[in-house]
Amino acid sequence: MRGAGRFVDDVRPANHLAAFFARSPHAFAKIRAIRAEAAAAHPGVLAVLTADDIKAAGVGNVSRPLPLVGRGGAPLKVPFRPALADERVVHIGQPLALVVSNSIAVAQEAAELVEVEYDELQPVVGPRKAIAADAPQLWDEAPSNTAIDWPGPIDDGDNDAEVAKIIAAAPQVARVSLINQRLVVASMEPRGATADFSSSDGVYTLRCGSQGAGALRDEVAAVLGVAATKIIVITEDVGGAFGMKTPVYPEYIALLVAARLLQRPVHWMSSRSEAFVSDNQARDTVTEGALALDGDGRFLALRMDVLADMGAFLSTASAFIATSNFARCLSTVYAIPRISVRVRCVFTNSVPTAPYRGAGRPEANYAMERLVEAASRIALVDSISLRRRNMITPNMLPYGTPVGTTIDSGNFEALLDRALLLSDYVGFPARRRASEERGRMRGIGISCFLEHSGGTPRESAALTFPGDGTIALSLSVQATGQGQETVFGRLAAQRLDISPEQVIVLQGDTRLGVPIGGSSTASRSTMTAGTAIFRAVATLIEKGCRTAAEMLEASCGDIEYAGGAFSIKGTDRRVSLFSAAERAAAVAAKTGSDETLDTTVTAEVTQTFPNGCHVAEVEIDSETGSVDIVAYTAVDDSGHLLEPMLVEGQIHGGVVQGIGQALFEKAIYDTDNGQLITGSFTDYSMPRANDVPCIVSDSFSVAAATNPLGVKGAGESGTTGSLAAVMNAITDALPGDIGLMIDMPATPAKVWRACVDGYHSTSTRPWATTKLPG
Repeated sequence: MRGAGRFVDDVRPANHLAAFFARSPHAFAKIRAIRAEAAAAHPGVLAVLTADDIKAAGVGNVSRPLPLVGRGGAPLKVPFRPALADERVVHIGQPLALVVSNSIAVAQEAAELVEVEYDELQPVVGPRKAIAADAPQLWDEAPSNTAIDWPGPIDDGDNDAEVAKIIAAAPQVARVSLINQRLVVASMEPRGATADFSSSDGVYTLRCGSQGAGALRDEVAAVLGVAATKIIVITEDVGGAFGMKTPVYPEYIALLVAARLLQRPVHWMSSRSEAFVSDNQARDTVTEGALALDGDGRFLALRMDVLADMGAFLSTASAFIATSNFARCLSTVYAIPRISVRVRCVFTNSVPTAPYRGAGRPEANYAMERLVEAASRIALVDSISLRRRNMITPNMLPYGTPVGTTIDSGNFEALLDRALLLSDYVGFPARRRASEERGRMRGIGISCFLEHSGGTPRESAALTFPGDGTIALSLSVQATGQGQETVFGRLAAQRLDISPEQVIVLQGDTRLGVPIGGSSTASRSTMTAGTAIFRAVATLIEKGCRTAAEMLEASCGDIEYAGGAFSIKGTDRRVSLFSAAERAAAVAAKTGSDETLDTTVTAEVTQTFPNGCHVAEVEIDSETGSVDIVAYTAVDDSGHLLEPMLVEGQIHGGVVQGIGQALFEKAIYDTDNGQLITGSFTDYSMPRANDVPCIVSDSFSVAAATNPLGVKGAGESGTTGSLAAVMNAITDALPGDIGLMIDMPATPAKVWRACVDGYHSTSTRPWATTKLPG
């Protein structure tokens, strides 16, 4: 608000050069030749880099996926991703050449002069087409375009057979076939970077928006084939990330190579058009789900069969999200004795997919809650009663799920009751009648959900004394709009019993020396970094007590700490924390020891399970198919809340992004040529302020038992809960059962067609099978 932000494009070294990328106009083609002579000769151009320059620099595979083992022990297939395309291009927008000039306008003009001869190939678009018998093959090492066939958390054929047996024999089976459409992340600030190289010590510096400087440094070092000590990553303010800004990208590597060749800083800022075809995209899964019930409506077994589109290359966590992240959410808040999961991750000629707010969690919970909605209609039981009948109860906790996770805390039915109360669920029939009198259809949708937060379990925090009456808190996790500086600064200040103004939070710089650190992903930052801060403060105070005892000529047992000072119990003799820190530093300098009060602690924290219940209410105009969300209630269990206002903001933001997916957003590729049809905001629809009602948000906190702060994740819950809440509300509003067959986004055209079909349909209920009479 003060205009003091420092985003990627706000900081440019005085002698920097401007960079622009020439990109592929084709989704799939062989490259016969790249001719850069005309571009290089263009006035003002200093260099044009192609694949030959990248190879000469010894650059490795830009794909750095997390390891994963598939069916029968088969490893994840990892094709080589070049920083600049060489023999082939495999998605629209793949970078081919990097043009460097003193002017961005000149660099862009010259990029138009890069000539490429192509032999176009038939692209593969969409996960279903990827596994077709006659589908073109993207990679020799990935037959059937399959990166991995993942059999679930436990490769157990007996479990799969038992689940199949239960489903075959069950008196009632609900089935869904769901598309989680591909999304464009569309962060407010596109990606960009400034690369530099120091020839004196061989150190590369990359300044860019990221979600963790340390995590990105390690990936960059691996791609360049240098030690991590030779890479500096700096991140300041980040204008939105949502998972997309976590991994290394080809552009970053090409920029670093250019900086080394030209011995000057090289700056690049993506345009919005570039972002549409170069930023990692999201979701893009097809899920076939089956839920078996007994005659009393009890859940017996669940089967999920998923096709997940990776795009043309693997990003760091893309396959992990589609497999492990997805499966660990099951069976959400319900007690289901048997669960079988199969996920096939496939390659297509499209921009790679990667983490996006929720990252597997929304997909799992959406499938589960749509199954519950279908099951309630089969069992002839209202969906609220069916949920209650199958919920995990507090006396069942800790609850070990069939997928190998252990849910430590929660009170799911009480949380459901709170959501029903706040949404005035009992008053809905009257509101529906009022809508009908105005010629509108009204529906209400419930979404109970559970997700896991934690991801990488280890995180460090460093507390140091710069000697100016403040304490510096250094972290590896990165704020990207969540208010982490406020949360962590106040947490340290509260534990140290000093003013928050005395704590300076430092992040986004690998030179801070935080030894172990991941990124701000997986709703992990508060539970991991927060725990590290908690333990670092305790260690610091313990060390300070020893120094204070020497200063006060007392025994350690007689020293107590409060109000930012150490004192002898029962007396007014005291020394401040900062005086003790100065004394310890002076003694260490004199003796050559390292026994200062500077403290670094690494914590390892078991995952937590945020959960909640969201209720959406919609009105539909049957003549146009337009959907208005007229009310939304979100009740969330995020554990102990360190900063309630920031948590509420996170929930609201996630809900809006979920509404965007449910009603508006879809990245569409032309199935014939692989072109991105929705390549700008003219065609890619995003939610606006008037599409979102006033959100009623409430916290129903049950402290996590897995960390000393009792916190759970909050950053992704809004998205995880909102998809099914909105879609179930639309299903409730529409006549008959036809709403169960609408896929996201529920556009006016789809909803209007459903209105027409619903009034005239004799549905065979393809989403259900039953063996009960009638």
